[in-house]
Amino acid sequence: MLKVVHLQAATFSAGRAAFKLHTAFLEENIDSGILSLFKEVNDTEEMKNLKFSATIQAWVDNKMQSYLTRNNHKEFGQYSFPILGNDISGLDQIKEADVIYIHWVQGGFLNLSDIEKLARLGKPLIFVMHDMWTITGGCHHSFTCEKYKTACNACQMFPDKSMIDWPAREFDKKLRIYSKYNNLYFVSPSKWLYNCAKESALTKEKPIYYIPNIINSQQFKPVDKKVVRQILGIDENDTVLAFGAVSIESPYKGWSYLQKALEKLKETQKNRNISILIFGTGYKKQIADQIPFKAKFTGFLKDEFSTALVYNASDLFITPSLADNQPTTVMESLCCGAPVVGFEVGGIPDMIEHKKNGYLAKYKDADDLARGIEFCLDNNIKGTMLPAFEKSNIVKMHMDLLNSITKGN
Repeated sequence: MLKVVHLQAATFSAGRAAFKLHTAFLEENIDSGILSLFKEVNDTEEMKNLKFSATIQAWVDNKMQSYLTRNNHKEFGQYSFPILGNDISGLDQIKEADVIYIHWVQGGFLNLSDIEKLARLGKPLIFVMHDMWTITGGCHHSFTCEKYKTACNACQMFPDKSMIDWPAREFDKKLRIYSKYNNLYFVSPSKWLYNCAKESALTKEKPIYYIPNIINSQQFKPVDKKVVRQILGIDENDTVLAFGAVSIESPYKGWSYLQKALEKLKETQKNRNISILIFGTGYKKQIADQIPFKAKFTGFLKDEFSTALVYNASDLFITPSLADNQPTTVMESLCCGAPVVGFEVGGIPDMIEHKKNGYLAKYKDADDLARGIEFCLDNNIKGTMLPAFEKSNIVKMHMDLLNSITKGN
């Protein structure tokens, strides 16, 4: 029986992508396990965590990286140059695995030397790219910068020249590792990132696959909207627009464009009782004051059941993201029957059929975002999941990949 291990900094982060894939593999009779840095579940035979000392070291690593990037241009988002890490190549879970899936391993889990030690084992390493970090000199989203296609020097994120060009150094180290080993494979959940990887100087010569993330359609499905609204204390006659973000101020989330779109709706939708449902973060007066409608903050939702209730209580979900790969929120909303309005960027167009299950607005165009919301409401657009994202199709793609790279082993 094929034995797979998934590496993920926190078991239930990144939209639970690693955990969902792990669960799907178990259903397919693949011996699958997860190794995490942060302890979110107690150790079992299938799911293991590193020792507590590793989390302390990760805390130190994050402090070091925060100091390193203290003067960065914050509008370009997150940058990671993993300094400390953990040599996990000798752990039983690694030694016994036939294939290693590397998901999100920044934040003090693995550094590049640790990744090379795994590559030296000769086992297939499958990098699931949840953002652009794998194909750049350290930024998680490059926005309009295309230096990753050649070499990441004079990075836009670093305003002041220092003795060490950190992005160029990280880019060179990744290039050395990627070029040296033939057992590295790259999976992109979005067509956008797949195309970026095909053009990156780091990965253009490596095998790259497009395989979307799995969605739990058994948990995320339509239920009685009236009942859900009673549970959440929402007026059943309101038109509810949902927006989700753990950090609303994140440069990736595009809050300012949504705020402008809502101002536009205030002028054009006087006959609707609109309310805004914000999940993922608690009440913030500064944000509430910018919303021209009544707003409800749910706080951080720890489980999928609560999240599914929010989508089912909503008439529409808005994702004004300026940079995103395959946002889980879009698929979750569509599965619950709520259409999605978002910018035509990243992996969002993979999931939305324009004017059929949602609306794709022109990038950074708040007026078009407002038009999209109006269109979906006026035309009673319903959210539906596209066939390409059915779990069975995605699992088959992974099975085909595993069969192709383990053939003869």
